[in-house]
Amino acid sequence: MQSLAVGGQNSAKIFALLGSFLVLAPSVQSEISYQFGAFTVDVNAAELRKHGIRIKLQDLPFQVLLALIRRPGDLVSREELRKRLWPDGTFVDFDHGISSAVNKLRAALSDSARHPHYIETVGRRGYRFLYPVKQVATAVPSIPVTISSSQRRTQILAAALAVVLLASLTTFIWVRQSASQTRQIRSIAVLPLKNLSNDSEEEYFSQGLTDELIARLASLQGLRVISRTSTMQYKDSTKSLPEIAKELNVDAVVEGSVLKAGTRVRITAQLIEASNDRHIWAESYERDQRDVLSLQNEVTRDIATKIKLNVDPEARRRLATARPVDPIAHEEYLQGRYFWSKRTSSDFEQAIRHFEASIAHDPAYAPAYAGLADCYALLGGYSITPQNQMIPQARSAALKALELDPDLAEAHTSLALIAQNYDWDWTTAGKEYRRAIELDPNYSTAHQWYAEHLGYLGRFEEAEAEFQRARELDPLSPVVGTDYGVMLYYARKYDKSIEQLRAVLARNPEFARAHVIILPYVEKGMYLEAAAEVVKMEPQYPSPWGAGNLAYIYGRAGLTEKAKAENRRLLAEMRAGTRDQIDPGPEIYAAIGLGDKERAFAGFKTALAQHSNVLTYLKVNPAFDPLRRDPRFTELMRRVGLSH
Repeated sequence: MQSLAVGGQNSAKIFALLGSFLVLAPSVQSEISYQFGAFTVDVNAAELRKHGIRIKLQDLPFQVLLALIRRPGDLVSREELRKRLWPDGTFVDFDHGISSAVNKLRAALSDSARHPHYIETVGRRGYRFLYPVKQVATAVPSIPVTISSSQRRTQILAAALAVVLLASLTTFIWVRQSASQTRQIRSIAVLPLKNLSNDSEEEYFSQGLTDELIARLASLQGLRVISRTSTMQYKDSTKSLPEIAKELNVDAVVEGSVLKAGTRVRITAQLIEASNDRHIWAESYERDQRDVLSLQNEVTRDIATKIKLNVDPEARRRLATARPVDPIAHEEYLQGRYFWSKRTSSDFEQAIRHFEASIAHDPAYAPAYAGLADCYALLGGYSITPQNQMIPQARSAALKALELDPDLAEAHTSLALIAQNYDWDWTTAGKEYRRAIELDPNYSTAHQWYAEHLGYLGRFEEAEAEFQRARELDPLSPVVGTDYGVMLYYARKYDKSIEQLRAVLARNPEFARAHVIILPYVEKGMYLEAAAEVVKMEPQYPSPWGAGNLAYIYGRAGLTEKAKAENRRLLAEMRAGTRDQIDPGPEIYAAIGLGDKERAFAGFKTALAQHSNVLTYLKVNPAFDPLRRDPRFTELMRRVGLSH
């Protein structure tokens, strides 16, 4: 079939034919319509439409809408609205009338006053339209009054036929172009689904459904899906979709809303092409909460179909089947993930309680066990509690998750972390990381942790490639950015490490882990800068680490008395607890700073007994260089499988 693209031979013939009809057609005048998101405002017909379907809207709310969309981004005062709505001043209760009109308009747009997507209330001053608005010119017939009735009928018929043919041709070309453009969509960001319940307690539910939709889309081969850490930073953002897509480097964006009423759940989702803010697809779904997983699978299938993604048979099988889940178990799981994502020791403990409650309601719910494993696997690193008190629970939960669902990438990733940090079984760890990535190529945590794994082994070129993949999937994640900076430090690229960690701190000044920038600072001789970072970090980290780091910094700087003072503070803080139940990391660093090798190796002996994380980077950490010639260090390397 010959192409009908504009400029083609057939197109020229058709447009010539249309021209002959338009000679007979009445003259036209230009009218303006407006488009924003899925909505079109037809000024001539005084109608609001969504995806071409008319939405009932009274005149006053419609006039408010016109006033706002004609000045997007600007404050439209209540006084301006009063003059527009009641120019003769006959209406008495202006404030109530304006508020009522705005409320009706928000209802028509499914917007929220608390978390506005379209209409923002500016104090008591007025309103601002937040969404980008495009003007679209349309043709409106204007029939001359001097022509005969026969001529009028001929012109009307000619105009009607021309409009029909032109519309058909335009639609055909648009569909062909859309299909061509849609085939190019290979990267997507799912923005946080809006909670329409007006109940802040349900926020975890909409966030959880966002996470699950991301996870399902991420399981599809050939599609790059941005991780939740990066997309959550655009929650309630006033940035336009093209701006967000450019920052995340994606072809398309999924946005939508969630409404939970009793046991019923409604999801509205739409897929928007990023480059031109063009709507590709939109749909609403409603299910009982027990069937929410099958609902998510249906959304995923519809998106994959719309972007013409080739879904492999195994993925089709997974999307076609979804076991019902106990509603309470599902809610507890969502709350668990909500607290787990905050990455503090107290939030991990809260998350554990929710995951355990989820399992109590549905003992066969594999994701809840994976969540439990993730909490216990990370908790030791975010507290001073030794790993040997956490890892047995993590291992048990991860194995149970895999027993229930052998293809759960998160559980394979947790097992890899355990094999690496606790068992020192580097072969098994690498195998489990690769299996997780095979099951879910879009799981950024698997790429991130595998990159660290390669870095610990000194395989820095491979680590760089894995980190780049993790950063593509989660470009705004502070933990991915931080761990990349740490890997650069291990590779002795101190300037690049400092540059990377400074970039993370500029975006996330409260992210405590990024203050690990003290390590490359020390290697560059920037001791004052390093000490300043410790002071910033200390209130957010367990107290022994602050004193231990300062003792290390001052010792390396040659400020022996200051180093000794911090060492005394460290010992006092450690005496406040049971010494063998506190991670030895701070004491090892303090001893190295003071040049006390005997005490450093005593600390490493405790680390071996506890299976401390401090042993995983023995091979590459520049801080340990003063100990490398000692035979005891060689033996340490052998014990943790890093001697070759």
